Amino acid sequence: MDEKCSKYEGLFIFSDEAELKKHVEECEECKAEDEKMKKVSNLIDEVKFYYRRKARKVLQIKAACAIFLLVCFSMTCGILTMDTDLSDALMYGDTLSAEDLGFPVDSYGLLMVDD
Repeated sequence: MDEKCSKYEGLFIFSDEAELKKHVEECEECKAEDEKMKKVSNLIDEVKFYYRRKARKVLQIKAACAIFLLVCFSMTCGILTMDTDLSDALMYGDTLSAEDLGFPVDSYGLLMVDD
């Protein structure tokens, strides 16, 4: 019964390059496995540029979104701080009453209703 060599994976992971090359030159099964690994490596090298470019596009889109949100936030804060009517009417802890909103009120501050 012919047993298959199972040393390739262990040598590939745990040993140095010279020991792996020496074993691959001696063992036919490991030589075939090494050829498969080289083919896979070549395929990965072929598509590496595409995925690197795709990742760069994703980063550019994220940066553009962050800049857009920063601009929108700064414009909103700028408008709120420049609107003096709003900032004078609303101070921290103040509440708006019906009179502040322009409704007719009586001496108690309740809405006036005409009969």
